[in-house]
Amino acid sequence: MGKYGLIGDPIATSKSPVLFEAAYRGVEQPDGSAYSYDLIEGADFEESFRRFEEDYLAVNVTAPFKEQAYTKVEELAELGKGVISGPVARIGAANLLVKTTEGIAAHNSDFTGIIASIADAYYPGIVEEFIKEYQERFFIKLHQFFIMSLGRRFYQQPQALIVGCGGAGRAAAVAAGELGFATVLMNRTLEKAQAIAEDMPEYGFIPDPIKDFKEAVKECDLIIYTLPMALPEIAEFTADDFANNTKGACDTKVIFEANYKNPSFDEVARAKLSSADGIYIPGERWLLYQALTGYHLMTGISPDLAAMEEVLG
Repeated sequence: MGKYGLIGDPIATSKSPVLFEAAYRGVEQPDGSAYSYDLIEGADFEESFRRFEEDYLAVNVTAPFKEQAYTKVEELAELGKGVISGPVARIGAANLLVKTTEGIAAHNSDFTGIIASIADAYYPGIVEEFIKEYQERFFIKLHQFFIMSLGRRFYQQPQALIVGCGGAGRAAAVAAGELGFATVLMNRTLEKAQAIAEDMPEYGFIPDPIKDFKEAVKECDLIIYTLPMALPEIAEFTADDFANNTKGACDTKVIFEANYKNPSFDEVARAKLSSADGIYIPGERWLLYQALTGYHLMTGISPDLAAMEEVLG
């Protein structure tokens, strides 16, 4: 029986098990057993990783272990027992580990979940449409479509603001860069944003101090907010601040928030954004599309998107 799970600490309130159960409800594994998903909770990453190696086919990894998971697979790759490729190598953090014939493969479904969420915000329903048309290749096609349509959707190169430069922020920065956005990085310590910009010069990231947050939100088309707390300026925003008046830009401002447990953009802020014809993407959407792309990598079976949407409400 293949076992799957989540490594992290603390994770008792994680929605991942509920999503996984919904994704594969009624689906049997090749040996006839039901798909299962366990919480592998503990402060010792090495112990949790040992349990994964002994008992599980694949695991998700959440805070605070994404960087450690990447480093672990990087060490295994040097021994010919690990696989790192694609965006995960640029991000330097892994939230998905899968056993393969070539060793343990590191993936980052934060990245894929962000791209799917952004595409669906600008083109509502496109994820479901592309799944029906392209099945397991839907993400590649979705990514290609967004890049090709950039010139039709925006009158000039769109701008993205990434707030917070932790693991999720790095994934968001790479996703925005890959989609063709001119991307500003903002963090409570500017040095962290500068380090990311220096690590990935190919994207032309622009570090900006946190004191410029309010002005940057006004100027950018897409804001991806990954900080675990609300900056005080959020309460000060008006509907006019959310109006996308940047010359030559798309007329829709999109705010995408990572935190689904305690969102920083409360109902009042979201109402102001809506009155300015802006779009708010809640953290649950990121979680959903992260699971959609990640669970397929874990099991080789496409999950049930409609069932996962239903449990998230």
